[in-house]
Amino acid sequence: MNVQPERPLSAITVAGIVYRNHQFLMVEERIAHQNKLNQPAGHVEPGESLLCAVQREVLEETRYRFHPEAVLGIYHNNPPDGRRILRVAIIGAVEPEPDQAALDTGILAVHWLSPDEIAARQSELRSPFVARCIQDYLRGQRFDLALLHSITGTTP
Repeated sequence: MNVQPERPLSAITVAGIVYRNHQFLMVEERIAHQNKLNQPAGHVEPGESLLCAVQREVLEETRYRFHPEAVLGIYHNNPPDGRRILRVAIIGAVEPEPDQAALDTGILAVHWLSPDEIAARQSELRSPFVARCIQDYLRGQRFDLALLHSITGTTP
C-alpha cells in the first residue's frame, strides 16, 4: 500500500459574483508577471467569517460595497502535487457607485464585462474556477446563505 504524506489545505478563498446590466464585475490583476482576469476574490483571514471575507475582498479589490445574497457554489482544486484550494463563491449586489479608496495591491483595473467579453479573454482567466462560476451563475445555480457556517471566535 502506497501511503502519501498528508498535505495541509493550502488556501480557503472566497469570490464575489456580481452581475448587473448583463455584465459581471471582474478585476484585472498582475500575477507572476502576467495580467489575469478574476472575480474579486481572496483568502479568508484568520478569525474572519466567509461572509465578512467576501465583503472585505470585494471592497479592497473593486471599491464596491458588497451585499451577499446567495451561495453560488463551493469549488475545490486538489492537484496531485502543489497547492490545494477551496473556493466559496458568493453571489451578491454592490452599491451603485464605488468608494474612493485605493485598490488593493496588484489590482490593475476593475471591469464590467459581458459573458461574451469574458469568453473572448479565456486565456487571461486566473483559473478554471472563473469560467465555471460564470457558467453556474448563468445556469441559475443558487443556494441559501444559511448553508454557510463560520466559527471565528468573534462576533460576526
